[in-house]
Amino acid sequence: MLSATLACAVAIALTRAAGADAPPLKIGFVATLSGAFTQSGKAADAAIAAFFKEHGDTVAGRKVVIIKRDDGGNAPENARRLAQELVVSEQVDFLMGIVYSTNALAVGDVSTKAKKPTFITNAAANGILEPNPYMARFSYTLGELTTPLAQWALKNNIKTAYIICLDYSAGLDAASGFQSAFTGGGGKILGEVHVPISAQDYSPYVQRIKDAKPQAVFVALNVSGHSFLTAWDAAGGPATGAKILATGDLTSETMLPSLADTALGAITAMNYSATHNSALNRQLARDMHAADNSIDAPDFASVATYDALQAIYKTVEAQKGNVEPDKTMQLVRGLKFESPRGPIEIDARTRDIVQNIYIRRVEKVDGKYQNTEIATYPQVHDPLEK
Repeated sequence: MLSATLACAVAIALTRAAGADAPPLKIGFVATLSGAFTQSGKAADAAIAAFFKEHGDTVAGRKVVIIKRDDGGNAPENARRLAQELVVSEQVDFLMGIVYSTNALAVGDVSTKAKKPTFITNAAANGILEPNPYMARFSYTLGELTTPLAQWALKNNIKTAYIICLDYSAGLDAASGFQSAFTGGGGKILGEVHVPISAQDYSPYVQRIKDAKPQAVFVALNVSGHSFLTAWDAAGGPATGAKILATGDLTSETMLPSLADTALGAITAMNYSATHNSALNRQLARDMHAADNSIDAPDFASVATYDALQAIYKTVEAQKGNVEPDKTMQLVRGLKFESPRGPIEIDARTRDIVQNIYIRRVEKVDGKYQNTEIATYPQVHDPLEK
């Protein structure tokens, strides 16, 4: 009969052997990691490194391997092809990432056919999740941002606005969401312009907005926001007194240093700010900077990457190392935990995220630009998906 000590040693040895025999847990990361998103890609890498530092690089006895693919931008067919390669050739257990909503819909086709759990960390348009039952969103929806922003504007006596947005699904969704909430509360839209993604010269649009003399300009331009703010500043836009209201991607932490003074005073709605006052957020900032000293602060996409990994670990642990697709998605529905952004929950019905939305103002503090939280709208659901 084995002694207690020997029995314990045998058990540990067997556990280690089982862990050594377990296949790696493969996560395919498809996102835009180059061009205008190079710094965001570096922030995502730092968030992954910070997560591994804090939680380890194994879960339920399986070594975690992340396989990255750069889709190159707004390129649905390329995103689809890369996702298909990750599923078929690399045999990944999860997919995650995805910046553009058009790419998300393409990857959704792969996810649905392969029954591959896929966690979105950026794409924000409506209509992505409903036809794709193995997807869940850890970023935000545009309705979650635009409704609180419109409510804040009306509460602060802004009664007229002009809308400028990119002419693609996410930009149009943002414009529609803001207009609906703003006019529904008694505000008036003085004009609206849809800008091609390829646009370089924003001066004609700026002049049209100035001529309308709105109290505020609602901006949904994603990475093109830099061009708009530069043109707005050069044309004397700030002197008109019109406030810049925008979705939070306009002043993402990775963009703020290059935007500099052109962004000062901009009011944005977002699910995260690097100035958020929590121990978990401060720890993430420290660990990301330690992983890459060019990263001064997390941004919303890197936090979503961190949280998607949290969700993967929780669902794999609950299944003792297995990844059964339907069980995984059952576990994701209603999942709640504390994030560096605050408390989050995946809606059990829609698989969309429920979270705090912060109204933020760009300020310069101690020589650095930051998004300062000035109001909080707690646990916001997407208004179209309640």
